[in-house]
Amino acid sequence: MTGDGNDGWAQAVRSRLGLGRLLPLGGAQDGAWIAEEAAVAVLRRAAAGVPGTVLGRLRIAQAGSGASVPAAVPAPPSALPPGPLRVEAEAEGIAGGEALPAAVERLRDRVFGACADELGLAVTEVDVRVTGLLETRPNPSVVVGPDRGAASVRGPEAEAAAAVPGVARLTGVLGAAVQRTDSHIRVEFAVAAGRRALDVAGAVRAAVAAAGADRPVAALVTAVELP
Repeated sequence: MTGDGNDGWAQAVRSRLGLGRLLPLGGAQDGAWIAEEAAVAVLRRAAAGVPGTVLGRLRIAQAGSGASVPAAVPAPPSALPPGPLRVEAEAEGIAGGEALPAAVERLRDRVFGACADELGLAVTEVDVRVTGLLETRPNPSVVVGPDRGAASVRGPEAEAAAAVPGVARLTGVLGAAVQRTDSHIRVEFAVAAGRRALDVAGAVRAAVAAAGADRPVAALVTAVELP
């Protein structure tokens, strides 16, 4: 299949699922990914309380600096390879509040912190572009994380993953919650509120391996529950 064909297929997968990009969690040895949609919901919640700014468009992509490296396990369809990431955000300032440069810096720090502390994304750059100035802050909107439903728990590997603390439920967005191929096993799940996605993903991989998996295990976070 040609490169154009692969790109078209990956785009069709993303469009069908509405997950956005699949972003690497941690580094090459962590064997974990998270849906961009889930990560963005967490970052929006973290940014919502920053005074003097209102967050607009937000996108996560590969950073221009640093090279990606092969993952320890095969990546899910359309996933970005492990490597440094960049957050691109748009924001509006609020008149009469904190000086705009200071407010934007506070927003940038909050996004950086959430990437590391709540998700485990290897973000090296956060670029915030101010697009306008508001007279007053709009009424706050409720930030809701993606709800991809629950998948049935069948088999020792699924049972082991579902029992991991921090797993809210198994999901089956790309197919079954636990998918076996000739080269690896992939487990899909949602992370419970208040748990770091990368830590839960590592625990899921270890639990499935301990349950008797005979090949490498990849973890895919398709949703993160918000408090």
